[in-house]
Amino acid sequence: MEVDPQSLLSAGQRVLDIEAEALRQLRDRLGPAFPRACEMILACRGRVIVTGMGKSGHVGQKIAASLTSTGTAAHFLHPAEGVHGDVGVVHRGDLLLAISASGETEEILSLLLAVKHIGVPVVAITANEGGSLARQAEVVLALGDAQEADPHNLVPTTSTTLTLALGDALTVALMEARGFTPEDYAVFHPHGMLGKRLTLQVGHLLRGPETNPTVGRQATFGEALEEITRFLLGGVSIVEADGRLAGIITDGDVRRIIRRFTKEGGTVAEAISTPVEQLMTTSPTFVDADALAYDALKLMENHKPRPIFILPVVDSSHHPVGMLHLHALVQAGFKTSRRDE
Repeated sequence: MEVDPQSLLSAGQRVLDIEAEALRQLRDRLGPAFPRACEMILACRGRVIVTGMGKSGHVGQKIAASLTSTGTAAHFLHPAEGVHGDVGVVHRGDLLLAISASGETEEILSLLLAVKHIGVPVVAITANEGGSLARQAEVVLALGDAQEADPHNLVPTTSTTLTLALGDALTVALMEARGFTPEDYAVFHPHGMLGKRLTLQVGHLLRGPETNPTVGRQATFGEALEEITRFLLGGVSIVEADGRLAGIITDGDVRRIIRRFTKEGGTVAEAISTPVEQLMTTSPTFVDADALAYDALKLMENHKPRPIFILPVVDSSHHPVGMLHLHALVQAGFKTSRRDE
């Protein structure tokens, strides 16, 4: 079948125009029912039970998920399953958010009989303000007489877009009312990137002694090289007699030290026997074990005069407890545009 690319593009643009205009109209029509619905949800002692059939049900599942992940306990209940026993998940103190564009969905209306008997209030999202669903709801969020985006005004398109947008509006308004913070969001999303940024600490990326190469400041450069080679972390922490961090030698330092010795007429053997306290970088950049891993990444990337790729990790007594390499942060899921030396 031969298809005109321009006609396909035009169809896509037409759908977006129809839905964008419907969203603008919904925005202008949003009135006192919206804050009332928010107030009812905020006052709800139990959960928001979201229900919808067909495409409305798919949108309802997303709304329930968004509410749950932002501090409003919610659960999606399939209306057909609800009237065959699953209404048992609904309890006094809950609130029902019922979605039906027509306002006459049989399964939804059957479910209403049960939840009304329990004493659960209803917030309706519907395009039919005079329909059966609207008449039984305490609050109606009206979609308006929106034209579906398909040529025959049949396929749930504009109506589902408006429903999804209303769900997003409720979610965000409730977040703001609850004072929901990024830190709160991270608690609900511990394995998401935001969760990691706000909760994962540097210490969680260490593996005890196997990630803590150290030598005393009286050790030779050769001994420091042995530790760097044995641990394969790209550096070694130099410590005082009492164990506090005194300096660092990195892979890059090794190359620079050998180049300097040979340029000045010395030998590699002389470099190997030199005490590290004469060669180390003093007052090195370091990070606390309880610092956020994301902050450590930014510290590495923004280090001047050039980015660095390892950081000594110290405890509250300034004793090294590990060496953090950029690769450990990447393996934890953090993204960086920097490349290793």
